Amino acid sequence: MKKGEHLTIEVVDVKFPNKPYGFFEQRKVYPKLNCIPGQTVTGRIKKMKKDKIELGNIEVIKKAENQIEPACIHFDLCGGCTYQHLSYNDQLELKTGQIRELFGGKQIDFENFLGIVPAKQQFGYRNKMELTFGNAEKDGPLTLGLHKRGSFYDIITIRDCKLMDEDFNKITNFTIEFFKKENLSFYHKMKHTGFLRNLVIRKGEFTGELLINLITTSQSDYDMNEWKNGILSLELSKKIIGLLWTINDNISDAVNSESEKILYGEKDFHEKLLGHDFKISPYSFFQTNSSGAELLYSKVLEFLPDTEDKIIFDLFSGTGTIGQIVSKNARYVYGIELVEEAVEKANENAELNNIKNCKFIAGDVFKKAEELREADIKPDIVILDPPRAGVGQKALEKILEFDMNEIIYVSCNPKTFIQDVEILKKSGFELVKSVCVDMFPNTPHVETVVLMSRKDK
Repeated sequence: MKKGEHLTIEVVDVKFPNKPYGFFEQRKVYPKLNCIPGQTVTGRIKKMKKDKIELGNIEVIKKAENQIEPACIHFDLCGGCTYQHLSYNDQLELKTGQIRELFGGKQIDFENFLGIVPAKQQFGYRNKMELTFGNAEKDGPLTLGLHKRGSFYDIITIRDCKLMDEDFNKITNFTIEFFKKENLSFYHKMKHTGFLRNLVIRKGEFTGELLINLITTSQSDYDMNEWKNGILSLELSKKIIGLLWTINDNISDAVNSESEKILYGEKDFHEKLLGHDFKISPYSFFQTNSSGAELLYSKVLEFLPDTEDKIIFDLFSGTGTIGQIVSKNARYVYGIELVEEAVEKANENAELNNIKNCKFIAGDVFKKAEELREADIKPDIVILDPPRAGVGQKALEKILEFDMNEIIYVSCNPKTFIQDVEILKKSGFELVKSVCVDMFPNTPHVETVVLMSRKDK
């Protein structure tokens, strides 16, 4: 076989995260497509190494026996979903197998693995969508939606996205049709010219509030009143609490705010989780599946040891959701987070919930934790909820100096989580129990919660 030639394989499994493979002459073959076990695919060889082959230009020539028709009309083009061509039960089985393989490959004890908790909703569960203006082909018409699968530049308009609820789809469809008629340009990533950048829609699933944020550059003095009035006239099931216009001239692809204008209502919206109220700013992180977040935090509470008269450190605390939820019986909870805006909201929300034994501190997690130790404040329990990159060895070594007895680790990335767990095991901790929560159906993502305790406690 040579590069450029065609090769046909049967997909035998999918490694985490979404890495399907089959075999050819004892070499693993990886097709660059959202394939599932049981499919037969053909493709062109893109890369060849001694132990593996990568295929591109994939065509499915035989469906898997358990393959179903995807619910979404955009599935074949859009990069937002991965497993819509599997029933939800089959998705859960696939994800559970991936986690078992990951854990087993690192000799992590699975005796007390409690499986995967299903989501309450397979569709319409997202409380935030960050959509991009662009086009689907060079010099093509204006689009608004998500990236085409496997493409960095091409954006497809999503008119009936199954991850969004009906209100989100109505807002998206009105916005793209409105700006197409206005003949406004989108922001070109390479040229750094153009006007329209993003539409961000957020909602409080349990409060019924909607926050809509249009992000543009400053390269036009366009009057947004007609768009605003059109949005406000839509028949929606939820209430628009705020309508914002944010200016972002940063060359980064991330949604940033250099200035903003409130076109209608308020800047923040509200959500409720497990009896707690949370005020959320337009740019702050909040779990993007509210009912899934309740499932996740319920598992944290279930795993939490006796907190009576104990001090808890909530590291990488974000907007303080976990810290506030676990504070009920604790002596005190200290949350530490680098992002100042998140900490401001966390303290504001603690006051909103009348929580007196909870304080959130802005700054480098480990410097601030060290300052607490110098003040003779030491944790009995540490909760870790790091970003996708995990905690890392140097940081964990600093955390271990606190000599706590229990750690609850909440992870959005099982791969980096496993690396951190190995370090904790070598440092005298054992994995007491673990569970996964399916926060994002139809995608490869899964959240993991574990309780670890010192062997010699």
